[in-house]
Amino acid sequence: MRPARTYPDRRDGVRLLVIDPRGAAGDDASDVSEARDDARLHDTTVAALPRLLRAGDLLVVNDAATLPASLPGHDAAGHPIEARLLGPPEGALFPAVLLGAGDWRQRTEDRPPPPALAAGAPLAFGDLGAVIVDVGPLSPRQVRLRFDRAGDALWSALYRQGRPVQYSHLAHPLPLWAVQTVFAARPFAVEMPSAGRPLSWEILLALRRRGVRWAALTHAAGLSATGDGAIDAALPLPERYDIPLATVAAVSETRRRGGRVVAVGTTVVRALEGAAAAHGGVLCAGAGVTALRIGPGHRPLIVDGVLSGTHDLPSSHAALLAAFTGPALLGRAVSRAEALAYTTHELGDAMLVLPGAQVAWINSIFCGDSQDAVNYQHVADALSQTAAAAVHPCPGAGRAQLGGAHV
Repeated sequence: MRPARTYPDRRDGVRLLVIDPRGAAGDDASDVSEARDDARLHDTTVAALPRLLRAGDLLVVNDAATLPASLPGHDAAGHPIEARLLGPPEGALFPAVLLGAGDWRQRTEDRPPPPALAAGAPLAFGDLGAVIVDVGPLSPRQVRLRFDRAGDALWSALYRQGRPVQYSHLAHPLPLWAVQTVFAARPFAVEMPSAGRPLSWEILLALRRRGVRWAALTHAAGLSATGDGAIDAALPLPERYDIPLATVAAVSETRRRGGRVVAVGTTVVRALEGAAAAHGGVLCAGAGVTALRIGPGHRPLIVDGVLSGTHDLPSSHAALLAAFTGPALLGRAVSRAEALAYTTHELGDAMLVLPGAQVAWINSIFCGDSQDAVNYQHVADALSQTAAAAVHPCPGAGRAQLGGAHV
């Protein structure tokens, strides 16, 4: 698929491929025949998200703000380098990866390595100085840095000298505001938690009006690539998270009432599932670090559905989605997205993996929900191959039933 090269005119102006593992008639997710695809896959826009969730569901977002984590500079001999932060500070030290000459306009894997630098080597990023404290176990390019100032002076210098991490598929330099979500809070991520970017306040308020709650956690979204084979093979590296007690309570209440927990992004999935795995399957509040890798065969303990970016196969993000769809259905979804010219990467289109999403969508169409335009021919085609006989007129005012049960 083609990567998105710039941000959309409207934050929520991106497409959404809905993937319902059960389909409109509650089919077995292992049946991925073409005749069942229309029951499980639907092309719409992110603006339709409120119609795809139901009262009692919980949307969990990552409220990490994106740091200006790319620092161009040079070593003591004047050789150009770039330090990309690998995460938020660990006390007074910042984990980072070093790149050689060049910038984001070159493919990361084509960038030359930096000059050999040992612990104690000084670096300069404009007027901000640093020293390499130690070298990591994966590569000589993996380091920890100590800057020459602390507190407000350090953060001011980082925001003055740094810029967002970005890659060569983009058409122009990105301003820092372009890589923030509307609910960004603590500066904790080195790349944008991009699944949350299309969520505008209009969508969040529409969800609230529909009875869908949302809660937040903070997860240190890491780098997508470094150009170093050893580091890239280990991605995603262990990442820090912080889950508030209020979010744990919201998840518990949602479960108790029979609602669904929908994670906005793979970072939220890793935080929730990693925290639960660390405590014997029980979600606990507090800070932690997760090295959990999620893929096909993983049985989620907390999360029922995922709002994600669109990802090519293979990738670690796609592997995580396969835990919710199965590899075969995800493969067909990616093929559908490619055929529909979906765009990928941090500013691209989106996917929603959620059991029961198609039922909600069909009900909203047949019960007169006209908040945004729909393709009625697509609805008719889908129903003709799946659950047409099971959809009945709504008794009373504006509700539908599927298979005899109100939904």
